[in-house]
Amino acid sequence: MSVTYSSYLKVDELLQCQKPLSEGPEHDELLFIIIHQSYELWFKQVLHELDFLVRLFNAGDRNRALHTLKRVDTIYRTLIQQVDILETLTPLEFMSFRDRLSTASGFQSFQFRELEFLYGAKDARKLENYEPGSDHYQRLQKRLQAPTLWDAFLNFLAHEGHKVPESELNRDFSQVAEPSPAVQKILIDVYRNDPLVSEICEALVDIDTSLQQWRYRHVKMVERTIGSKMGTGGSAGVGYLQGTLFRPVFPDLWAIRSEF
Repeated sequence: MSVTYSSYLKVDELLQCQKPLSEGPEHDELLFIIIHQSYELWFKQVLHELDFLVRLFNAGDRNRALHTLKRVDTIYRTLIQQVDILETLTPLEFMSFRDRLSTASGFQSFQFRELEFLYGAKDARKLENYEPGSDHYQRLQKRLQAPTLWDAFLNFLAHEGHKVPESELNRDFSQVAEPSPAVQKILIDVYRNDPLVSEICEALVDIDTSLQQWRYRHVKMVERTIGSKMGTGGSAGVGYLQGTLFRPVFPDLWAIRSEF
């Protein structure tokens, strides 16, 4: 049988993945499901791109690394725009099916937790939300122990001839990396003397900025939909989300802004 558009993309299977739980079902539940399923597909792609980026950094491939960073940032801009669609869901429309979510919560998205770990927000306590030994648990445990994207970038800088301290290259990858004055001095030198690598630095800042913008839009969308109510699954809702705002994933690149 020849390959068709539907068979290649598994369209029939894909369209069977939306299963509203409300009676009727409620009209707006389908939108809620499709938006969040599309987020998970984009998370899968971002993980795919960032794992590739780590390999590019390890191989010293400057040009493809920069190209990949620009693609990731473009994906994040798409994620930000998708919030516009979710914001068409009024509080009454969401409440028409919210109880059906039961204990389900976006905090349980293992792919988003993988992204957090890959960006450096390591926290072993987050594994407690997953069944020990499950595939999701094992994926997160692997990410917890693995070098972050920033670690790969520092390794790239070292191979480019910059004297990155051994303490930064051989740290405990399961812990959050602290900002480093020594690394910041190297970055200042990169900006002044290596245009292509400085462009890579700026592309990392672009991703950091877009990620923070997405978090902010997400918080405001939740706030306008449920206000200060507890989130689904017993989460703290808006209060927790507000605590995640304005935390850069690449703090060293922000710290040097006042040094030029």
